[in-house]
Amino acid sequence: MAKEKLVVIKEADITNNCPECFNQDMKITFYQKHLFGRLYHKITAKVTHQIKCNTCESIIYPVNWTEDIERIFEYYQKMVNPEKASTKFTVLFYILILTPIVIAAVLYYLFQSDIISF
Repeated sequence: MAKEKLVVIKEADITNNCPECFNQDMKITFYQKHLFGRLYHKITAKVTHQIKCNTCESIIYPVNWTEDIERIFEYYQKMVNPEKASTKFTVLFYILILTPIVIAAVLYYLFQSDIISF
């Protein structure tokens, strides 16, 4: 089973008023989803975001956004450069793939050189 991890790709402090406590201390964070399995490490194209007030510790959902928060969000969204979606295989994957090929090659060589015969 693959483990999911959200990796921070962009984080910025914003000075807009919080819709909950009206303080000007908020943070916007963009995450990219990574999957870690035994045989692979996959970087997905899925990018998520979160706006959080540092004073009242509440998460500001898009329903509560003001026009200023929307403008700031669009600005920072354009600045986000996520990693390219890709799959990287682990050493275990290569061992599982190469072991049967090497065994078949060794057996073929031994049968061809008449070291082993049935």
